[in-house]
Amino acid sequence: MIDKLQQILEIPLAFLSFCFYKIMKLAIGFLYTIYLRFNQEKASQWRVISQKLIDTTLSMPVLMTKGPRWNTHAIIGTLGPLKVEKYLEINREIADSSAGSWIMVIYDFPGYKTITNLTSFKSSQSETWQKIELESGKYTIGLRYYDRAEKIYLPSIKVDGIQIVDRIEVDRNINDFYKQIIERKNWFYSALHYYIFTILKWRKILPESFVKQEFLPVGAPDTEFLYGKLEQNNRLEIELPRDILEKYQAYLTVYDRASLPLFWHKIESEKYITESIEQKGYYLIRMRQKKPGIENKHNIEQQITITENQTEPVKNKE
Repeated sequence: MIDKLQQILEIPLAFLSFCFYKIMKLAIGFLYTIYLRFNQEKASQWRVISQKLIDTTLSMPVLMTKGPRWNTHAIIGTLGPLKVEKYLEINREIADSSAGSWIMVIYDFPGYKTITNLTSFKSSQSETWQKIELESGKYTIGLRYYDRAEKIYLPSIKVDGIQIVDRIEVDRNINDFYKQIIERKNWFYSALHYYIFTILKWRKILPESFVKQEFLPVGAPDTEFLYGKLEQNNRLEIELPRDILEKYQAYLTVYDRASLPLFWHKIESEKYITESIEQKGYYLIRMRQKKPGIENKHNIEQQITITENQTEPVKNKE
């Protein structure tokens, strides 16, 4: 009876969740914009996603509305808003020495529309400072480090030729906070993201552009994404051809329905089977090139087999 009632209420509840998310995103974004305007000294300081950051007021709600599909595999730093007249520059040598690969995305402010990006493959290795030309305006920066080195630094940044951001060292284990983040689950985050499972469930009849925008509002331009829903007590079987493994890094994260990460894994074998999840949720596989110049990038999904299989429910121990 409970299952039938849930099925009947699924779509209207998802619609209410969708509306709630949009309202909260606007409201929290407005408050965050005001906060940044009154805290200009923090604009030129790297903010690293970490336990310390999410413990601060408003940070967790901001992250759960602006970039809610937590990237458990990357060290992420944000910066800005910065006033730029003509260009900004990143110290590429610092970034290259800190991670196997990286991407820096430039967003306008306060709209957070993606303007351009620079990756470890696009940057010029003959220059210490890599220039990005921009129109006059305010911008924020999102930097993602993958396959971190032993010593990690977020790089120095120049704006119109003047260095205004100094490099900072980052603890190599800074992402350990993800192991306990599920403990922050509450009704608010559950209500925010309830609708995501539903649109993934009905993905075949919805516009793919709509589904992708809702699931990946700030997806990195240099990454291919494979994603879908996971029913309760189900697991994934993922098969990656050897050719794909030679060309791409595959990073899997499984989330609960509130979009909090349950577990994650870097897939390095041709066949990988996840553990079963005891609740409804969804998965996201980030596919990143190992080297530049790979062709047929957008045919990845056709070459990878992802199967959702039901498992026996876990019985409560007496």
